[in-house]
Amino acid sequence: MCIEIINAAGLCKSYGKLPVLKDLSFTVGQGEVVAIIGPSGSGKSTLLRAVTHLEPVDRGTITLANMVMVKDGVYAEPEVLRRLRLKMGLVFQNFNLFPHFSCLQNITEAQRRVLRRKKPEAEERARELLKKMGLAEKALSYPWELSGGQQQRISIARALALEPEVLFFDEPTSALDPELTGEILKVIRDLAAEKMTMVIVTHEMAFAREVADRVLFMDGGVFIEEGPAFEVIENPRQERTKTFLKRFFSSP
Repeated sequence: MCIEIINAAGLCKSYGKLPVLKDLSFTVGQGEVVAIIGPSGSGKSTLLRAVTHLEPVDRGTITLANMVMVKDGVYAEPEVLRRLRLKMGLVFQNFNLFPHFSCLQNITEAQRRVLRRKKPEAEERARELLKKMGLAEKALSYPWELSGGQQQRISIARALALEPEVLFFDEPTSALDPELTGEILKVIRDLAAEKMTMVIVTHEMAFAREVADRVLFMDGGVFIEEGPAFEVIENPRQERTKTFLKRFFSSP
């Protein structure tokens, strides 16, 4: 049994009178890859933002690496939250790179500000990650000079530079052309092989089936079905899951 790194219980979140998360609970083990799938508007991105403390929950408890972020809707002290943020990396669908920084600067800046690394150390780590992403020659290029797939790889490198314990992805390929999607899926596949703990919100069902250890199918703010990735996607039990997956795998 792997060590539990995320434990979320009874999460509730509403926007005004609209409930978005309805008493959600789930866990993620160390080294596990969990894919969250479901239709648009089901609450997937809100859940991700709640667990990474970009959105406050109304009720519920979140524990990360044995540190309590929020318990029964009451958040920890600011210093604890700061330390928790260092344990999490988040890769957005729209890259969020600084346009006036080179690729090297985009990866070194957070290290220097957040981890207080000296410039030579931060740049050495940045160049290691650029090489890992297959972009060593792009160190001095600017985001606008890169393809969308290259920009997303820089975004992943920037998240990894802070040495997170968990990496979260919010639709990492949704802003990319289909030709470029493969670049990002390869990077995530390689990270999974290295046993990086990851939570991925995705619409790439074949990828989720191949790379994720578990899949959580979400609709209407609740989990409809969860289980081993291959089993849920190839042989779903719930009718709602079957209906959702049909449009991805139905014959032409």
